[in-house]
Amino acid sequence: MSPSTTQHLKTHPPKLLSQRAHRQLIGWLGFFLPLLLYIVSGLRPTAGLENWSLLSSVSAYYFTGAVGIFVGVLFAMSLFLMTYQGYQGVVVDRVLGRIAGCAALGVALFPTAAPVGTTAPSWWTPACRTVHYVSAIVLFLSFIVFAIWLFRKSNIPRRKDRPKEKQRRDTVCLICGIAMILGLLWAAISIITQDGRIFWPETIAILSFAISWLAKGEADVSVRRKIGRLASIAEIRSG
Repeated sequence: MSPSTTQHLKTHPPKLLSQRAHRQLIGWLGFFLPLLLYIVSGLRPTAGLENWSLLSSVSAYYFTGAVGIFVGVLFAMSLFLMTYQGYQGVVVDRVLGRIAGCAALGVALFPTAAPVGTTAPSWWTPACRTVHYVSAIVLFLSFIVFAIWLFRKSNIPRRKDRPKEKQRRDTVCLICGIAMILGLLWAAISIITQDGRIFWPETIAILSFAISWLAKGEADVSVRRKIGRLASIAEIRSG
């Protein structure tokens, strides 16, 4: 084993790398969800809906040709959240992960009301919509707690004494948590006023949760490392 490999394992033990990869997977799933739903539903048009037009909510894509993406991503996210270990000795990490995982299943298995122009399945009842909303609220509240509290915890009490990278990640997570709160409030106001259009507040909340998990998983470091490797390979081949 080369000295550089040994040093890398000392500073990035396998368990830590696994935790980072776990967080990044959860983050990437959420980050691409709204875009994938829009593209796949556009490529697989649904009778009764105008093609390539935004639906009233992200959840409404359950009733389009993108249902596989919607349910598949939520199931994958649920699996990753339920197996999320967090920091050793921090029980609340694992408990909150399991709560969020169950909530993600609730969002996937109990769809909201069908958009105008489509017909809900015969098994759908208004109770499904209620479970869907409750599950979505629990899911996003869990993500807010992760972003604002758990992801910003440190064994170094004073923030100014923490490494600069940690301080930057903490700031990103705090901003994302606040953005999620604002997105939920925006969605709630739209529902209360019977406007019904909550696609953009939902998308803001989803992207904010995703970015917080990517920041905590140090996705920027992983991306820079991969770009560096690709650049090195290209340089070697060109030389």
